[in-house]
Amino acid sequence: EEYINRINANPQWGYVIRGILDNHVPRGTMYRGVKVIGTIDNLMGILPVSELDEIAVTLALSDYDHLEEIVALCEKSGVHTKFIPDYNSLIPNKPYTEDLMGLPLINIRYVPLSNTVNAVAKRVVDIVGSLCGIILLSPLLLVVAVIVKTTSKGPVIFKQERVGLHNKSFKMYKFRTMRMQEPGEEKKGWTVKDDPRVTKVGKFLRKTSIDELPQMFNILRGDMSIVGPRPERPQFVEKFKEEIPRYMIKHQVRPGLTGWAQINGRDELPIEEKARLDGVYVEKMGFLFDCRCFFGTITSVLKHEGVVEGGTGAMKKKE
Repeated sequence: EEYINRINANPQWGYVIRGILDNHVPRGTMYRGVKVIGTIDNLMGILPVSELDEIAVTLALSDYDHLEEIVALCEKSGVHTKFIPDYNSLIPNKPYTEDLMGLPLINIRYVPLSNTVNAVAKRVVDIVGSLCGIILLSPLLLVVAVIVKTTSKGPVIFKQERVGLHNKSFKMYKFRTMRMQEPGEEKKGWTVKDDPRVTKVGKFLRKTSIDELPQMFNILRGDMSIVGPRPERPQFVEKFKEEIPRYMIKHQVRPGLTGWAQINGRDELPIEEKARLDGVYVEKMGFLFDCRCFFGTITSVLKHEGVVEGGTGAMKKKE
């Protein structure tokens, strides 16, 4: 049906579809002016008497066991044969193919960082960028650390387990913005709007995203990248990977201090949309795209766009 739709929509290609052979649709059934004229078993009888220029093999995945036989029949007839694989639900529109010494490989999803040059270049940018950030912002980091320490009891840096590259957990650093909690209390859920656990200083740090700056040390360590999908806590990763298709794609790259989803709505986005945007980033990442995300984040913070103080349920959250 998808093939017929495209042929009909582009008459300038010069194709006229003569009929369909299908084992699952009754003979005589019409689709967009094209009739089902038989089953696949009728192929041998139709080929010799039909003046066909091409045959398009459009089998469903469940019928691929017939593929070799059908292609052999078509080739024997001398009619040019095209094969349209049924993998749209599994593979992106533009799959990345490789040749492994004559063996064709189709990557389910093309990740630019699978290229060594790209990976090394991004890591160099992360190291240089995080070092420069730590040095340039050291006065601010020191002032914030003193304020956090003197205005509420507890450590300056809050460490929280997050899931990163290849599903490996790491400790993500943030300036503490909440009062000290009982062990396990913070694992119950996300911060909600006007959460009483958030300190006055913490409220400001969250609004301006200054609380995220210690993650520059995570970037320097190699746990994170400057730009990438935001990391999530293990319990929510386990939940979302069962509920949201392709949610785990984000873990094919290092998580980021900011990312494509962050400049397209951040906390205001449903988790499903954030997962989709994370998948877009994984496939399109590159130096220019990273620059777009980075400078877009600065603009959003300065304008206070897309930055909220909390969230509700699985729809909004403060990461």
